[in-house]
Formats: sequence, structure tokens, C-alpha cells
Amino acid sequence: MIRFDRITKRYPPDITALAEISAEIGAGELVAITGHSGAGKSTLLKLIPAIERPTAGSLLFNGQNVGALPPRALPFLRRNMGLVFQDQKLLFDRNALANVLLPLEIAGFPPREARRRAEAALDKVGLLKRAKAMPIALSGGEQQRLAIARAVVHRPALLLADEPTAHLDTDTARDVANIFIEFHRVGVTVLVATYDASLFPSARCLALSQGRLV
Repeated sequence: MIRFDRITKRYPPDITALAEISAEIGAGELVAITGHSGAGKSTLLKLIPAIERPTAGSLLFNGQNVGALPPRALPFLRRNMGLVFQDQKLLFDRNALANVLLPLEIAGFPPREARRRAEAALDKVGLLKRAKAMPIALSGGEQQRLAIARAVVHRPALLLADEPTAHLDTDTARDVANIFIEFHRVGVTVLVATYDASLFPSARCLALSQGRLV
């Protein structure tokens, strides 16, 4: 599904975030990207949906060279992906259900079908009873689960998560990690950047150190 071919990413003035990364990820895999803070985990993830572009090398997603896609093609690329960021990017002016509905509304789903899917996604992460709650009223773990529900509501083939358990207590982190494991069990390809690979014991690990795959 994903092929990194000698990927390098540099930032001005002379910072190398990634250097000569080559790896392949097959459809249906669960992969944990590990490494110290600043190792390049987040940068590597952001290359896949073209939030960042490589300085050198190529990244193929289902045979497409992502780095060469024009901006107008990126929304169609990202419809195959679910993205979960560290800061969640929730919309605090609308309730949990409305947050999950938003991607479906943008994609033009009929209202009844969109609501059915959104409620199913909330149920999957254990938040259906909090559907009318505003994000500010949710705990940190609930906010993270809400972000996951929004990421998977359009049933993507690939789920990308950047440190989804970073600011959670041990029990909540384990609960959130188990949600990703459950999606993997039903066939979703899952890539998780994590400081704690023990939360994903069945994952294949790609370990980064100072921008290099070790």
C-alpha cells in the first residue's frame, strides 16, 4: 500500500528531519513508528497525506507518487485516509455528533446516511451516549476517541495517528490503543507514531533515530 523510497526531508536553514528512509507497508498491516522526540515520526506520517512533501526520494500510495500530485488532487487522495493528530483539531462550536458528521457533509453524503454513519462511528468508540455533548465537556480520553470517530466515519482503508496516547493516563491510553487494534482486526491498515510501542504488542515496528530508520 505504501512505499518509501529513499525519502529525505529537510527544513531551512539546514535541518534534516528524515534521511534516506526506505520501507514498505502492506495493506492490512498494523505498524508502530517509534523513536525519541524529534526522531522524525510526525514528519514521516505527514508525508503520506501530503501535508508535508519530501525534499528527495519518492512516496508511493497505492502506486501513486504522492509527492508529485497537484494540490487539486489531494482531497481525493485523503478520502482514502483517516487522520488523528496530537492536538485533535476538534471544532468546539459544535457537539460531538456534528464533529463526526462534518467529513460526510463535505463529501456530499445524504443527511440520513451521514447521520447513520456518524452514530455508528461514535458507538464504535464508546461515545454514542455523549453524542450531544460539546467537546469542552469531554475528558481528554473522550476527546481523543471523538477524533478517532471523525477519522474513521468515512471508512478509510488507511488510518494514520500521530501520538494518539501522548497526553493520556495509562488506563485511558490503553483503551485508546485498543480502538486502533480493533480497526486493524477488521482489515484497516493502521500506522501509529508512538512513544510507547508496548501499547501495540502485535504491531510491526519502524524505529527512527535522528531522522534515520534503524
